[in-house]
Amino acid sequence: MAISTGTPSPSADRSPVRPGNKLLPSLGILLVAGGVFLLAWFAWLWFNPPPAPYRYQLVQEGNADTFSQLGLEAWPGLAIAQYEIRTEGVDQPLAILHTARQGATPPVMLDWENRTSELLLSTDSKLSELITLAVAIGKHAPRDALILGWWDTSRQIRLLAGRDTLFTSHLGEPLIIPAHWQNRGDSIRRYEDSFWGAAPDAQQQRQFQRFADALLAAPEKGAAQLRELAGEREAYLVIHVTDLYKLGLLRPQQFDITYKNFPMEGNMHGLIGYLKNWMQGNGFHTYTLQSISDKMVRGYFLRDDQSSQTLIAQMLPFTETMPLELTALQLIYQQGGYWVYQIPGARPAADAASAPPATPAQAAPES
Repeated sequence: MAISTGTPSPSADRSPVRPGNKLLPSLGILLVAGGVFLLAWFAWLWFNPPPAPYRYQLVQEGNADTFSQLGLEAWPGLAIAQYEIRTEGVDQPLAILHTARQGATPPVMLDWENRTSELLLSTDSKLSELITLAVAIGKHAPRDALILGWWDTSRQIRLLAGRDTLFTSHLGEPLIIPAHWQNRGDSIRRYEDSFWGAAPDAQQQRQFQRFADALLAAPEKGAAQLRELAGEREAYLVIHVTDLYKLGLLRPQQFDITYKNFPMEGNMHGLIGYLKNWMQGNGFHTYTLQSISDKMVRGYFLRDDQSSQTLIAQMLPFTETMPLELTALQLIYQQGGYWVYQIPGARPAADAASAPPATPAQAAPES
């Protein structure tokens, strides 16, 4: 009788080895390693975002004598600089601007000239109009008056007219960038905050949203909201025609506006006729104009009655508005694209005399 030793043969009871049994652990390791790599990549992108697709390139700096063509002789203490907006692959600047600062304070934009067909970062503005406005405010506005306006206009008035303004920070709203730069918005905001010297103030950002609410309200309601923002002080509102477009970008669901540039060819009647035909052909309701240069005007077009009935639209010279007949606010001054209104409801002058005066940055000399 054969006796079994109990030792199986090499082939006995052995399960067949499948190729997948060795592949699965390797695949798991690869997946884990790939996940770790992706997390590391996203972390690197988070802490190292791509740079802004443009740069502020300094062209020249000096004082009012250095930039005698700007007409800033009344402000000899300002440090002035000229910059160009440059981007890779384009030989010409996208925009040209001047800034000014008093001492160690952050720079304030004085003017902006876009050199492309599409607005970039800011709307076009004329320094000559701003200077005339600042001198008028410095001469006629009481020392303890409060000026309300878009945050960029407010900073300009505070610097040049020496009057207190509701907004003093560079708030950077709205962000005006072309569609192909939208995915770089965070990088652009960081670069803008760095260039202009400070991140936006949270409290002023909240106040600015209330300011936008007032401009979008019906005239009587909007005027009351502006008075709430100003408190009991004598207060004035400075509006520029370009605020229309900025408000439309800030609140696109509430204010339907667009713009289009038109060449000036000497025949104003022909231009007006073309404007009206373009407006009607594109479904817009009314328009107003901004002079960009001797050769170019920009039309701002509103599409619906809701936009036309807002406080800001009623304060500006659209084809269907009468700013001089506005009763919610009182028109007291107009210069170029700037319109200045007195906000009703200030406390009596006898009480206002005890209010602390504003601390001017550097006021224009009064004459």
